[in-house]
Amino acid sequence: MKKKYAGALAILMMAFCSFESPEPVKYPYQNAALPVEKRVADLLSRMTVAEKIKQLDMYSGHEVANMKGHESASYSDSARIAIGTEGIGSVHDLYPLTSDISNQIQRYAVEHTRLGIPVLFIEEGLHGYSGLGSTTFPVPLALAGAWDTTLVHQTGRIIATEMRAHGVAMVLGPVLCLPRDPRWGRVEETYGEDPYLAAANGVAMVKGLQGNKVSDADAVLAEPKHFAVHGIPEAGSNTAPVNMGEREARSSFLYVFEKAIKEGGALGMMAAYSELDGIPCVDNRWLLKDVLRKEWGFKGFVLSDLGAIKMSMVNHKVAANTADAMAQTLTAGLDMQFYDFSHTELMSAIKKALATKQLSMAELDRAVGDILRVKFMLGLFEHPYVDESLIKKVFHTEASHAVALKAAQEGISLLKNDNALLPLNANVHSVAVIGPLATSTYLGGYANTDGKGVAMLDALKQKAGSDMKIEYEAGYSTQNKSLDTQSEDLQKAIDLVNHSDVAVVVLGEDINEVGEGKDRSNLDLNARQTRLIEALQKTGKPIAVVLFNGRPLCINFVAKNIPAIVESWFLGEAGGLAIADVLLGKVNPSGKLPMTFPRSTGQIPYYYDHKPTSRHVYVDQDTSALFPFGYGLSYTTFAYADLTVSPGTIPVNGVVNVGVTVKNTGKVEGTEVVQLYIRDVISSVTTPVKSLKGFRRITLKPGESGKVQFKLSTEELKIWNRQMKHVVEPGEFKVMIGSSSEDIRLRGSFWVK
Repeated sequence: MKKKYAGALAILMMAFCSFESPEPVKYPYQNAALPVEKRVADLLSRMTVAEKIKQLDMYSGHEVANMKGHESASYSDSARIAIGTEGIGSVHDLYPLTSDISNQIQRYAVEHTRLGIPVLFIEEGLHGYSGLGSTTFPVPLALAGAWDTTLVHQTGRIIATEMRAHGVAMVLGPVLCLPRDPRWGRVEETYGEDPYLAAANGVAMVKGLQGNKVSDADAVLAEPKHFAVHGIPEAGSNTAPVNMGEREARSSFLYVFEKAIKEGGALGMMAAYSELDGIPCVDNRWLLKDVLRKEWGFKGFVLSDLGAIKMSMVNHKVAANTADAMAQTLTAGLDMQFYDFSHTELMSAIKKALATKQLSMAELDRAVGDILRVKFMLGLFEHPYVDESLIKKVFHTEASHAVALKAAQEGISLLKNDNALLPLNANVHSVAVIGPLATSTYLGGYANTDGKGVAMLDALKQKAGSDMKIEYEAGYSTQNKSLDTQSEDLQKAIDLVNHSDVAVVVLGEDINEVGEGKDRSNLDLNARQTRLIEALQKTGKPIAVVLFNGRPLCINFVAKNIPAIVESWFLGEAGGLAIADVLLGKVNPSGKLPMTFPRSTGQIPYYYDHKPTSRHVYVDQDTSALFPFGYGLSYTTFAYADLTVSPGTIPVNGVVNVGVTVKNTGKVEGTEVVQLYIRDVISSVTTPVKSLKGFRRITLKPGESGKVQFKLSTEELKIWNRQMKHVVEPGEFKVMIGSSSEDIRLRGSFWVK
């Protein structure tokens, strides 16, 4: 695998060296030897107001190319009209089938505009470049379920390589929202509820996307979103208000973005649709200037979410007109619109805001300068074109598919396995596969809609071998069929289960129930699935349920009555293969839940690192989680012993070393995810009952033991105190080591003095 990646890198470097170069240096901004800031200043000094405004604008693929559905099929002369002599800032929704298309658009911008400013091509790529035929990985929530940042980094490298080969230099991701309300449809796009886990994965993805240098031929600019505190909207409704104080925002939601900037070096940022404490995020100077730029040192540019600036005028009602909306957002620190206003409206509005002094020329220059800086850093002025043979060499390779399969395998969590029903062994000769989702080839949200994965049913038939008979019945229809027809479908499923040794029932979410704009009022299985599983359970046959979903679900009946449950999420192109491997025991599941499963929507928001007084005590149901954060079983068992916490006392800038021995006490090889949690015992402000501060994967053979080590720096002990200062407070800290947030095996403590 390493040799294949080395070969691919060599190809990329040769291709990079063969990039066509633009015209010889005429002005200082064209001189690559000068510092970027000097080049930005020189170019700004030569630009007209109209040229500056066009850099803040985003154009759509259909304006510059001949589109074939989602993808651009060929270059269009309309690019000449759109780009004109002044140039444009960016193009989105292009997805060129060949790099010749992006090269031709870029060539016009570089060679036929007055200043030769290159175009920035921006596309989606949350778990794979969204162009047709790309390698598609599990959705971010499933990637988080692997608790494997090395794997996340690998996926980022592959996504960037495939994108840049098409001429695309910026990806709209990763999503670093903390989904504290699972009714929100975009949960699948996130890395789960925990700040530490989300930050670790976010940093890994950003570094993977941006590579060693963003100017390299296998790197793209990463753009974390949605900034900020977007994952806990009122009623779980996308774009709804967020009501939260600064301390809580800084302690969790902003923390994830801070890590992406300071450790990951992210050069893009997307401002959220939502309002935070009464101020739309696109107009929030505190967020975009004070925190993002001044505190964190952000050097990139901020993009609006699609239509978010317009919402300030139409929805939030804080702007009187387009000029007012643009003046507010640019003054607050935003840089580029995302289809908010037509090109002519944007041009006239900003000119009007300048004329009326609502917007200063200094703020316009700041915004344009942010965009130009990124274009210089990406190397677009020196190397605007890509090698058109590169796609065939690096696009959807066998090595990339292997990473997609590994990610799918690691992202699966085993939630229940009574009487060791799984894996299906040699005594199982016939399996009834039930449920339309067993035939689904859905890749997950923000994947190319024409792309297909491997259905679980097909994969199981492929991998089971001749000794195991696999038969299928839907059990219900997703169409609006008559009740008689639905009853017939159900009876066929019951009959098949009765004549089989084991049933595998696939339940979860149809694609019209999950994704952006598909928020839910409840998290129960739909009526047809509920009817199906209750009827099949009455057969008395052993049943394993596979969940196919993009958010935690309330599956109380399943959890109580079904002996085996496998959480698969949406696993991308290799999902069916990975699920079959787990069901058949070819892979021992090692995934852990990146989100808490509530028992009912009445418990929401329900996340593990809650404050001490957040007790979720009700008279009509159990107060505990259905399945806790960090939970996941294995086909083997693990014992924990010999906890060490050293030294026992540290200064406020000290380091604590935590060690534990883990032993495989079962009969097969397995991987355990060891989790480290802490509790600040007494503090000046309230803190969570426990907080994840470390995790490690360890693979052990039967009977084998291994030592897991953690280094806990005081950076992870800091809190935002009553004076809103980020400090470590002296006192006792509890240490908890376990297999999940609830399954704590060993406890210790240390003191800060």
